[in-house]
Order: sequence, then C-alpha cells, then structure tokens
Amino acid sequence: MTDHEAIDAEVVSEDHDHESSTTDNGNHIVAAADILPSTLYLLPLSERPFFPAQALPLLLNEEPWLPTVEAAAGREQRIIGLILVKPDSAEKANPADFHEVGTAARMHQLARNEGRLQFIAQGLKRFRITHWLSDEPPYHVQVEYLSEEDVVGVEELRAYSLAVINTLKELIPLNPLYSEELKFFLNRFNTHDPSPLADFAASLTTATKDELQEILATAPILERLKKVIVLIKKELEVAKLQTQIRKQVEDKMSEHQRKFFLREQLKTIQQELGIAKDDRTADVDRFRERLESREVPEAALQRINEELDKLSILETGSPEYAVTRNYLDVITELPWGVYSTDNLDLKHAREILDRDHDSLGDVKDRIIEFLAVGALKGQVGGSIILLVGPPGVGKTSIGRSVAAALDRKFYRLSLGGMRDEAEIKGHRRTYIGALPGKFIQALRESKTANPVIMLDEIDKIGASFRGDPASALLEVLDPEQNTEFLDHYLDVRFDLSKVLFMCTANQLDTIPAPLLDRMENIRLSGYITAEKLQIARNHLWPKLLERSGLDRERIQVGDEALRQIVEGYAREAGVRNLEKQLGRIVRKSAVQIVEGHEGSITVEAPDLNGYLGKPPFKTETPMTGVGVVTGLAWTAMGGVTLNIEASLVHTKNRGFKLTGRLGEVMQESANIAYSYLSAHLEEYQADPKFFDEAFVHLHVPEGATPKDGPSAGITMASALLSLARDQQATRSLAMTGELTLTGQVLPVGGIREKVIAARRVNIHEIILPEGNRGDAEELPDYLKEGLVIHFVERFRQVVDLVFVSSHAE
Repeated sequence: MTDHEAIDAEVVSEDHDHESSTTDNGNHIVAAADILPSTLYLLPLSERPFFPAQALPLLLNEEPWLPTVEAAAGREQRIIGLILVKPDSAEKANPADFHEVGTAARMHQLARNEGRLQFIAQGLKRFRITHWLSDEPPYHVQVEYLSEEDVVGVEELRAYSLAVINTLKELIPLNPLYSEELKFFLNRFNTHDPSPLADFAASLTTATKDELQEILATAPILERLKKVIVLIKKELEVAKLQTQIRKQVEDKMSEHQRKFFLREQLKTIQQELGIAKDDRTADVDRFRERLESREVPEAALQRINEELDKLSILETGSPEYAVTRNYLDVITELPWGVYSTDNLDLKHAREILDRDHDSLGDVKDRIIEFLAVGALKGQVGGSIILLVGPPGVGKTSIGRSVAAALDRKFYRLSLGGMRDEAEIKGHRRTYIGALPGKFIQALRESKTANPVIMLDEIDKIGASFRGDPASALLEVLDPEQNTEFLDHYLDVRFDLSKVLFMCTANQLDTIPAPLLDRMENIRLSGYITAEKLQIARNHLWPKLLERSGLDRERIQVGDEALRQIVEGYAREAGVRNLEKQLGRIVRKSAVQIVEGHEGSITVEAPDLNGYLGKPPFKTETPMTGVGVVTGLAWTAMGGVTLNIEASLVHTKNRGFKLTGRLGEVMQESANIAYSYLSAHLEEYQADPKFFDEAFVHLHVPEGATPKDGPSAGITMASALLSLARDQQATRSLAMTGELTLTGQVLPVGGIREKVIAARRVNIHEIILPEGNRGDAEELPDYLKEGLVIHFVERFRQVVDLVFVSSHAE
C-alpha cells in the first residue's frame, strides 16, 4: 500500500466513523463532527495555497505554531484553517498579510518529533475571513464558507471539464509524477465532479502562488474552470519544452558516446594493422622527428634521450607523463643550430633605415657602423645596443628596421614592471605550471637561434621578494657568459651569443651600473620642428589615412597648419602626440564625409581651433628683465628652457628663499651660486654689501614641475648677479653648466637635447662648459647651422658674455 493509499484509507475510515446515522423512521441525524465550525484557528502557508481537493502531510515547527495546532485539535471536528500569506516567511506574517480566502482542512495523525509537528491535512471547503478574533498566534477568526453552486447550464460545465481532463491526459505521459497524483485523486473523487477536478488540476501546476490563490478565491465552478484551463495549458507547454530539451541532450550524449566508441574501435583496428600508433608512441616519434633537423649539443641530446626513455614507460594518464611531455615539447622545438642567413649589404640596410625613419642621421650612422663590423666578421653579434631617448622618438621601430635590414626574425619583449627573476631564467620543473623564461620562449617562437630581440623599457625593470630580474639579465647580455645560458626549466645550456639584443630606455639613471656596462649606448635626443614636419608628411599622415580608409586627395593638411600643430599642440621631443593630434583631424574629417560633405577637405591654420581646440603651448619668448636669465635643462621627455627669476623682496635683513619644486642637487647649486656671488660681488662691479642687507627670492618656473640637477648653476648665478647689479642681460642667449665655489664651470649632460630646446624657442646663441666642446662638435650639422656656441671654463667668461659692458677678468 502506497503512502497516498494509506492516507486515503485513514481518511475514509474516519469519515465512516462520523457518518450520519439513520433512525428507525428514516430521518437522518447529523453527527457533530460533520458540522463545519463558524470559527477557525488559522495556520499560515507561505509557498502555495491548499485546495479542498488535496490531502497532504504538513510539517511545521512547534515554535510558534504548537498552540494553534493544539487549539484546533482540541475541538471535536479537528478542523483548522489553512490560508496563504503574502510574505515568503509565515513566521513574519501579520493579519494584514493574510489573504481573505483559505481552505478548511481536517487534521489526521497528529504527531510531534524533535521540535517539529506533523499531520495529514484533508481539504474540505473554502472559507472567507469575516472577523478577526485574535490577531496574534494562535490566530482565531470568524469565517463564512463559500458556496460552489453555479447557475450556468450543465453542458458548458461538462465541456470545460472534458477540456481539463483531455489536457491532463496529454500532461501525464510527459511527467510520471502526474500519474501518481491522478491515481490518488481518482481514489477519492469522481472525474465528473467539476469542482474537485478544477482544484486538483490547479494543484498539479507549477504556477505562482498568486495565480493559485486566484483559483482558490474563485468559488463559481465555471469561472474557476476557465482560469484552470489556462494554467494547465501553460504547464503542458512547459512540460513539452522540458521533454524536448531532455531529448536533445540525450540524443547529443548518445551521439557523442557512439562517436567515442567508434573512434576507440578505429584506433584499435589501426594499431592492429600497423596503420596508426598509440598516443605515447606517436609523441615519442614526433619528438625524435624534430631532432633530425636540429644540431643538438651532446649534453642536451643526452638529457632529451633520458626524458624520451622515461616518457615511453609512463602511463599516458599520469601527471608525470604530462610534465615530461610538455618538457620534451619545449626542448625539441628549440632552434638548436638553426640560424637565418644575415643580409650584410650596407646599402640595403641604409635603404631600410631611410625608408622607415626620417632624420636621425647620427643614429643611422652608428647602426651602419655596427653592421659594417659584422660584415667584416661575417656575422653580427657579440654586443648589445641600448637606444636611449624620450618617449615617441622611434626607439622600438629602429629595432624593427635593424631586424628587417639583416633579414632576421624580430621579437619584442617588454621589461617594464617585471619583478620576477623566473621571467628571465624560467621556473624549475618542480613547480606546478612551470614555464621556460622569456628568452627561451622567444627562440621557440622565432624558430631561429639568431633573432633580433628587443628588450623594451629596460630602465623600468623592478625587483621584489621573487628576485632581481636586472641581475638575472647580466648573464643574458654578457657576451662572455651567454654562450652557455642556463634556463632553470630546461636545465641544459643554450647558446645566445648569436642573438642580437637591442634595448630601449628613457633614461640611464635607473639602469644598474653592471648592466649598463655591458651595453653600447646610442642616444636619440628628439626632433626639431623641421624634422617633425618631415616625419608627419612622409610617415604619420599616410599611415593615419590608410588606417581610416581615406584617400590623400580627400583630406589634406596645409603646411602652415602642420607647423602650427607641431609648435602649438605637439611640442614634446617625440612624435607620438603629433600622431594623436593628426588622428583627431582625420576622425573629425571622417565624420564630415560620412554626414555628406562633398569634395575634398583641406585643413588650414585658421581651422585648427575647430579641430583641436585651443593650443596648449604658446609661442615661447625668452623672458627679459633684471634678475631673469634663460637656462637649459634636460628631462626624460627631452630638453626644455628654464627662465630663472631672482627678485629682491626687502632690505630689512639678509635672507635667501628658493621655490619651484627644486630637488636637493638643484638647491645645492643655488646655494653655491649665492655663496660664490656674495664673496665676489665687488669683483663683478656690484655693491659688495648687497646680499648683506637684501632678502632675495629665487624662483624657477613652472612651480608644479619637479626639477633637479646641477646644470643650472651658472644660470642661477647670472640671475643673482643681474639682480645685484640691477642690470638685465644685454643679449638673448641661453646657458647651461655647473658652477663651483671657486668660479669654475663644469661639464653637464644632455647637450643635444638642450640645443634642440634652444632652437625650438628661436634662441641661436648659447653658453656651454668647455668640457662639453666634444659633445657640441658631435652635433649634426643641421642642429649647429646658424647657432653660436660659446665655451666657458670660468664664471667670469659667462659674465663677459651676458653683460657686455663688464670688464674682462
């Protein structure tokens, strides 16, 4: 006997116990248990309403529902009201959350177990709450019972009942659980009774609790059947869709299993016939086939053979097999003894460099010299080239051009932010997920043992608790050591001496000295306006038009407009920002073309404000006046001019103030200039007591930009002397040089960048330390053209140049 049958039997037996008895004269006497009470104790339900056609076990907590159940069970009828509440938790409900209509149900087989209450609820009849007698648990209400009589014709009721029954017949084959529910229903009710049929059909669905509550609250049978037929039709569609999805999944699974079995059978047949090999044999043969075209050193070959022997006895499903297979996959794919043939034709190399880059003549000459040495030796290698310069001057693209000139493979590796030594030398195979280092990966990808490897941003390499990658690079970049480079993953030595390493950096300060010592420096200082115009015309503009799908005839930029873009919008040392500005013009022109602009678009100088907005850079003119002198400085972005200002604040007491975010070295230079001039004012025709009484303020614009370095020493001293003599500089010039307490002028760096900065603001006369004469002589002719350079050894010479009327020393 099933659980449902047991419940039904118990219910029926109790019904027989309370059947109305018949007297001898035939009159019926109604038992007290069959009379529904006018007041009910309520038990709230939170998930679904309870229908009169249902008989189900209910399980609930003793706290707080034990008083409610005991109160209902204490009555002779043992009837309780089951009613749906709006919140998701029945314990949190209050009288305002109860629906008006619920189901009166008789309790059977009440039991308590470990703080839980359980009983079987047999639905009897719908009720509506008319009055609350208690609004706290146990909830006690006065009710009225809903009549289910319907005045509509019998034939219409019968038609709707048949529609429900036919829909249930379609639904039952799709879900076996429905058949069990139907069997239980047929044992208790007649299918021709439409009221319990409607309630039963509604209880079968997975509709929302609000939809089911609406069914429960509908007492008229015909109206209820109309709503029920909609719900079970939806349920039928959902069940059909579930069945269809299940069938598709089962078909797919069956197809996969069939293909798997067929593949396994085919593999077995091929192995029996000698046509195919198993996975292990296929792997070993593939690795040995790779080695046939390689010239593997004896030590490495011995290690490979040991690993192949181990692979041949391991099970293919074991973790060790996967580790060994990955190792062999890497080591056999390396280009042992595979070299590309270098193209050492210097004419071809110069054509490639000229094709890819305008100007940079001195850089190209250095590269050609480097290649010429390689041509004499018959191979290029043995040294590392370091390209140093501001962002956007073409360092990485020069590396590509060198690779193209030599007909070598090119591989770029960015070192910026690298903090793990294993990125250079690989992980040991004892670690899960171990990989070889970047250099071994580069060789594996390039498939030759002599590619050009570009190490970008070598000045931004870091260090952490995982090691120091810069120290690990020492072995890689040292020609005396990299012939036997040892990667931790391979654990065999590989010759990197044929690789041409090219590095890029923005500055040298952050590169460790031992690493810098292994490199040959080539400095790219930046471009002047004429060079930028040439680069824009020959490279940037055609590239942008090609990316945008525009023809040269459709959009053009005038020469004066291009010059204003360079000078007003892209004044940095490189050309990256210039490319961005030209890209903005191309994009805005593309919008005009798409919106229907006919003919070509020509951008002239007056149109730039509409395309690019107001220029961020104004035309620089050197500041003049007492206490103002123009200096030259170097930054990672290129050379700049500095207008250093000295001002007399008051003469009440001696003092010296510095502003402009000056670094420690630059503050020392300012103090040296102040001390030197304080001791030599009379010598330079100034009031010897000037600084004894004056409070002097020295400022270096721009105040938000950090500045440091010793090269502004003579500039600061000249500004202070101008203030002390109350005389402004008599000629437009700029200067750079370190000043000592004895008046000597020491050499400084960044001469080329500083010369470019002076030309950018139309200063054609500059003062340099005598120690920088060699740097000045190495400047290309186009930079020195029209430029007057004065070389000085002592500050007296500076004074004679700045203040022409002063006497010679």
